[in-house]
Amino acid sequence: MRLNQITIGTTNLGRSEQFYGLLGLQLIVKNDHYLRFRCPEGDSTFSVELVESVSDDGKVSIYFESDDLDDQCARLRTAGVALDSPPADTSWLWREAWLRDPDGHRLCLFYAGDNRLNPPWRISDTVSNRSADGRS
Repeated sequence: MRLNQITIGTTNLGRSEQFYGLLGLQLIVKNDHYLRFRCPEGDSTFSVELVESVSDDGKVSIYFESDDLDDQCARLRTAGVALDSPPADTSWLWREAWLRDPDGHRLCLFYAGDNRLNPPWRISDTVSNRSADGRS
């Protein structure tokens, strides 16, 4: 199984189209109530649908990885996008910057490299494979 798409709500499709285009996502579907973007690398997609209201309970965070995180953040700041926190190294060996989209959704722009899937504390493949197929 692989993650293909995430869909979030927006109260303003035009504003979201501009914002996610600025992040570098490529618009591939557009109608009166829905946008779908292709991520610049890989084959995953990201969608935005028109809703009456958006509530942010702080429990969902959307992560976009970028090999040139610092340059991307500088480009966004130049374009007028406010960052909640600038790029910084973390104790879990990622470099992260946080911001919110125009509807208040929490976004993390990050670079993890090999540490995303293979951090030094990763569970061994033997344990992981047994757990994934239901055997212990």
